[in-house]
Amino acid sequence: MNHYPIDKTNPLVLASISPRRKAILKQIGIPFEATGSMVDETLYEGMRPADIACQMAIRKAESVQHVHKNRWILGADTIIVMNTRVFGKPKDSHDCHEMLLRLRGKNHRVITGFCILDPEGKSVHLESVATKVKVKEISEIEIEAYIKTGEPFGKAGGYAIQGIGSFMIEHINGSYTNVVGLPVCEVVGALVTCGALRGFPLID
Repeated sequence: MNHYPIDKTNPLVLASISPRRKAILKQIGIPFEATGSMVDETLYEGMRPADIACQMAIRKAESVQHVHKNRWILGADTIIVMNTRVFGKPKDSHDCHEMLLRLRGKNHRVITGFCILDPEGKSVHLESVATKVKVKEISEIEIEAYIKTGEPFGKAGGYAIQGIGSFMIEHINGSYTNVVGLPVCEVVGALVTCGALRGFPLID
């Protein structure tokens, strides 16, 4: 079955109200409508990190299907992994402090899983993208000062690479936008391949 592609009259549904993901889609010119996905973000036990991110992305996309019928839907979830430990969003200042202590001076992976549902509600693409990130040897004073900015809250791993938190990132290997919350290259490629976009960049 042929489906209408994404355009201004038929915007993509982003199953997230993340300011970072919204900013990325706006920056690259994809028409979209953001909607909150009311899902339990409890992490799956015993699953590979990439599978956790993908399953959360599916949950988010499917949770808004009943509200946005006959629309292309994008769900995404980002987690941070160091060795086998998965870092979600910090619950409070103490939790954030502990996260940053564990991450300092070490490499970790940022994994974003994303899922695309077609207008019939079928999953037509599911993928995870990983980026390797090195955090510098941040001091206790730097950690405390950063927490006081309020920026770490609501961010996987307790930092924002696109904000003040960039001061602690020594280097990355892989997609920068993936660390922000949405791997642009892979998402755009998937939207074109599955027919959600006729081509890219979009032309009015």
